[in-house]
Amino acid sequence: MKICVTAQGKTLDDQVDPRFGRCQFFIVVDTDTLDFEAVENQSAQFSGGAGIQSGQLMASKGVKAVLTGNVGPNAFQTLTAGGIKIYTGLSGKVRDAVEKYKGGNLKPIENPNVGSKFGMPGKNN
Repeated sequence: MKICVTAQGKTLDDQVDPRFGRCQFFIVVDTDTLDFEAVENQSAQFSGGAGIQSGQLMASKGVKAVLTGNVGPNAFQTLTAGGIKIYTGLSGKVRDAVEKYKGGNLKPIENPNVGSKFGMPGKNN
């Protein structure tokens, strides 16, 4: 199964990025093999719509779950519309987040956990 972990770098040993729509990288991981692809988030610098664009990108990559620190309402709606489960509150290494997911130690969220402007400079609400 393919999942996505938001990351501050390009490897499994980089830290989980606390933002979804404005994360630096998406690490798309095959949970069976741990093969992964690092995708630079081109939406991170958008003045608006980053969560929607990022959500659409993950749907196009065929991921079934997103692991991140936080997710806002627009990204939440886009991801759930694509049938993608969302897990928040993650931190530490990307590799550890994947292991927590594989171990069944995470619970998907049912609502966004931050406001729509979270992650924008000066707008961490």
